[in-house]
Amino acid sequence: MKKKLFALFICLYFTTGTLWSLSPANKIKADIDWPAFMQKQDMTWDVLPEHWYESAFMGNGMLGLMIYKEPAANYLRLETGHCAIHDHRPGAGLFNNPRLLTGHFALHPQGDIVGGTMRLDLWNAETHAQINTTRGSITLRALVHASEMVIIVQADATEGEKEFRCEWVPAQAQSPRYLYAHTQAGSWITPPADYQPNPQPEPTVQGMSLQRLNAGGETAVVWKSTHHKNGQERTWLITVAHTYPQQTAVAEAEHALQQAKAKKLKNLLKEHRDWWNNYYPQSFLTLPDGVKENFYWIQMYKLACATRADRALIDNTGPWLTVTPWPNAWWNLNVQLTYWPLNASNHLDLAASLENALYGNTGNLRRNVPEAYRSNSLAINRSSNLECVSGEVGIPGVSPNAEVGLLTWACHNLWLIYRHKMDDDLLRHRLYPLLKQSVNYYLHFLRKETDGLWHLPATYSPEYGSAEDCNFDLALLRWGCQTLLQSAERLKLDDEPLIPRWKDVLENLTPYPSDPQEGLLIGRNAPYASSHRHYSHLLAAYPLYLLNREDPAEQTLIERSLAHWQSKPEALRGYSFTGASSLSSALGKGDDALTYLKRLFDSYLSVNTLYRESGPVIETPLSAAQSIHDMLLQSWSGKIRVFPAVPHTWQDLAFRDFRTEGAFLVSACRRKGKTAFVSVRSLAGEPCTIVTDIERPVFRAKRTPKVTQVAEQTYKIDLQKGEEVLICAEDNMNKEPVIAPVENKQTNCFGKKRP
Repeated sequence: MKKKLFALFICLYFTTGTLWSLSPANKIKADIDWPAFMQKQDMTWDVLPEHWYESAFMGNGMLGLMIYKEPAANYLRLETGHCAIHDHRPGAGLFNNPRLLTGHFALHPQGDIVGGTMRLDLWNAETHAQINTTRGSITLRALVHASEMVIIVQADATEGEKEFRCEWVPAQAQSPRYLYAHTQAGSWITPPADYQPNPQPEPTVQGMSLQRLNAGGETAVVWKSTHHKNGQERTWLITVAHTYPQQTAVAEAEHALQQAKAKKLKNLLKEHRDWWNNYYPQSFLTLPDGVKENFYWIQMYKLACATRADRALIDNTGPWLTVTPWPNAWWNLNVQLTYWPLNASNHLDLAASLENALYGNTGNLRRNVPEAYRSNSLAINRSSNLECVSGEVGIPGVSPNAEVGLLTWACHNLWLIYRHKMDDDLLRHRLYPLLKQSVNYYLHFLRKETDGLWHLPATYSPEYGSAEDCNFDLALLRWGCQTLLQSAERLKLDDEPLIPRWKDVLENLTPYPSDPQEGLLIGRNAPYASSHRHYSHLLAAYPLYLLNREDPAEQTLIERSLAHWQSKPEALRGYSFTGASSLSSALGKGDDALTYLKRLFDSYLSVNTLYRESGPVIETPLSAAQSIHDMLLQSWSGKIRVFPAVPHTWQDLAFRDFRTEGAFLVSACRRKGKTAFVSVRSLAGEPCTIVTDIERPVFRAKRTPKVTQVAEQTYKIDLQKGEEVLICAEDNMNKEPVIAPVENKQTNCFGKKRP
């Protein structure tokens, strides 16, 4: 009998490729001192910042604040911002309905500023500064409250500086693109000849500034100050409000201040800190590269400053608007890249601002379509306001530069959000109808040629040019039809009349135009001939994964395409390298992924991790956070790939509660270049397939799950909703699985340092 049991065990072992353990699941221990860990991520300034790209920045998804010394004057600048403030002129565009600037507070010391320091405390989302002058010093603490629409600034001065003063300096309420054209030498922008500037703000009185707009609506900045300790310590409560078409901004601002003041300062500060202290531990990452670790956590901070579930869509600047040619949301890459990191980092609550913007403005998305196609189609043009008003998209084959796939690409973001949640009500009632109408716009223009295949007339490949059978649009159309069919099957929509059409498109759509030497082309008879910062022609490989390394021929095609794209470096910019990094990770090439990422860090990032191309664009650093995710965890084609592209120099690292498609929370640890353990928890009971490099892995769970090895390093696990499995190497079976910060000599790498 014993021999038979032993033989059965051996049979099971070699059939599944796994080793069973019936003991209770080992719970991962998180040995993280969060305040101490986050203190090492803080941005620090040994010298005072002197412009937007050096400043400390704070926000709550609507209000924003930046602090820096005005370089040409003797004062500290506290620049305010508000995402909802925009112009309301008829029509769409960057001169009719752009975001608008508000203004800044100028803190004037008595003496001349001779130096100072600053620290942005990420854990508590507060900025602390000391300004040294010839008369003494001023210590400053500032924050944008996490939930109340109020900015809190506290200043404490020494005796020689107790008479410092603070004044409000309103900004011009003109399109920032208009201001850019008039202030930047060599600007390529020509404002419309009939542009009528908005009026000057009304005179500031009794802690209030009011700006009315020609097209209606108004903006109010209101503040209250209190003095303590004989005037040496002062506290300001500041708010900004915008109303349209009603002119009630002053009343709304005063109400917001009264509401905040009623809570009392001590309670306001506790409420603010509690929000942020609960935000960060939703997930955890530690890296052996201190620069990248610091950078990553600053991006997590930046995202929570820039948006919230019930607040503004993140456009090109977030709450920190400045004079810029890009004062709206851009949909040909920027919005998409901006929101990617929220999925893996387990911050899907913040991603609701993108969902609300698209699902809540379908009327505007319909009006963005030429009238002849509005009955069943939705679309968005290259740039829009935060309510998705963009003006009409082009007509393929008719309009020059018809950029028609941008809403479909944004729908891919919505699909990722759904896949990380697995909320079928969301799919049925919101995403499926939106994606269907986005794909419908493509279907109007498909034509069958003599080869019997469906082809697209000329469309625009961001930001290269127009071509027939543009790879950008072929990839999005193929992904859209494939996803609609998957969704209809999941939702049991057997009566969907478009199912035959989608199947026909997938079966008969022309292949991606490519060249044996150069890889993917821009489109039919349109080679990638000149340098191009955008990877729009490579979308099928990343982020759509329609082409991927599971097919050797496709892997070769992706490698050639990536190499040819990067072989023309003249026009490449920061996001060219985050894209190349993620493409390399998709190929399993971690060293290449890190090399590309370093090019962003070496040449394009500012000291506070902000980024510019003519003006600020928020997406590139945030997409670098996603590039780090792609090295450590990928989930596509129904598989969770743990440590798929880790650089060889990253020997020790760990992450906790990263989220994947299928709604799984994954934690993992790597020591001395080997995976020590992986934990997977199912939130939705979806099929679970794990790819791990652990040799002869042991699977532990409260209920012994069925585990089947389906390919090399690939295991299908019968994991039900709410269950968790721990996967470890045999030599780690008796070791407690612990996730803790990696020892790092590099800390506080960002902020302005003394030369």
